[in-house]
Amino acid sequence: MKYQNLLTNGKIQCTLCPRQCILKNGQRGFCHVRRNINGNISLETYGYNTGLAIDPIEKKPLYQFYPTSGILSFGTLGCNMGCQFCQNWQTTKNKSDCTQCNKSSPEEIVQIAQNYNCKSVAFTYNEPVIFFEYAIDTAKLCHENGIKTVAVTSGFINPEPAVEFFNSMDAANIDLKGFSENFYKKNCLAKLQPILDTIKYACNKTDCHIELTTLLIEGENDSEKDLTAECQWIIDNIGDCVPLHFSAFFPNYKMRQTNSTSFNTLIKAYNIAHSAGIKYVYTGNLTNQETSSTYCKNCGQPIIIRNGYKLLQYNLTLGGNCTFCGTKCDGRFE
Repeated sequence: MKYQNLLTNGKIQCTLCPRQCILKNGQRGFCHVRRNINGNISLETYGYNTGLAIDPIEKKPLYQFYPTSGILSFGTLGCNMGCQFCQNWQTTKNKSDCTQCNKSSPEEIVQIAQNYNCKSVAFTYNEPVIFFEYAIDTAKLCHENGIKTVAVTSGFINPEPAVEFFNSMDAANIDLKGFSENFYKKNCLAKLQPILDTIKYACNKTDCHIELTTLLIEGENDSEKDLTAECQWIIDNIGDCVPLHFSAFFPNYKMRQTNSTSFNTLIKAYNIAHSAGIKYVYTGNLTNQETSSTYCKNCGQPIIIRNGYKLLQYNLTLGGNCTFCGTKCDGRFE
C-alpha cells in the first residue's frame, strides 16, 4: 500500500485521507476497514460488497453523463466521514465482519456489467475513497473492457491519492455537504477545506466529468448566506457550468429528531443558485419536471425534460448540441 508512512514502534500513518490515522499493529482507522497488519495498511473489505444493483445513471445523481444509461452500482462497509445525518448508516457505520458480505472480484463485477449491458460501474453507497484499491483495480478492468467508471464521493481524500483516484474515473458526483467549517466539524466530524481542494483539482486538472450535490438540512446548512457563498465559490473556482444538485434530508442515524427537508427549501436553494449564475441546477429526491430538467445555457430552452429519473423529451443532437440554437451542453453524451 503506497499511501502510508512507516513510524516507530510498529506504527503506521495512513495518508489516504486527511484524517492521517496513526495505527498500531492490528488497529483499524476511523473508517474501520483499513488496518495495520504487520507494518502495512490492509483493506479488509477488498472483494466484498453489500450488494449490486442496476440503476439509471440519474440516480447517482448524474444528469449530464450519458443520460438514461444503465449503471451497475456497488459499495462496501465503512466510511471516513462521521456524518450525523448519514442516509446509508446501516452500511457506512456497520462494523460487522465483512466476510458476511457478498464477494465479487473486479473481474466478476465487469462480467456482470457486460451481461446486463451497463454502460458504467459506480462505486457508491459508501465512501469509495476508503476501498481505494478495490475501486481502482475494478476501474482499470472496466476501462479495458469499454465500461465507464463513476465515483459517488465526499471528496475527503489527500492530494496525492486524489490524482490516481480521479484519473481512474470517467465521472464523479462529489458531495459538498455544506459551506462552513462549523457545519463540517459539528455534523460530519471532518473539515471543509480538503473537500474544496478536491473539487478544484477534479474539475480543473482532470478529464473526469464532475457534478456536485448538497443535501440540505433545515437550520443547519440552508441559510441564504451559506448557499450564496457556496454558489459564488463554485463560480469563482470551477466555473458556472458544473451541475449542482440540491437534495432533501430525511431523519436518519443520529438526527432522527430533525425535520425532513421541505420542497420549498429545495426551491429556495434552486433559485439562489440560478440567480447566482449557475447554468445547471437540479433538485433531487423531492422533485418536479421543472427542477429535474436541463436547460440550454445559451437560449434557455429545455433540452432534457425529466420528471425525476424519467426522461420525457430529449432535445440534443448526437453530439450533445441544443437542437434549438446549436449550443453544446456541458457533459458527456452519445
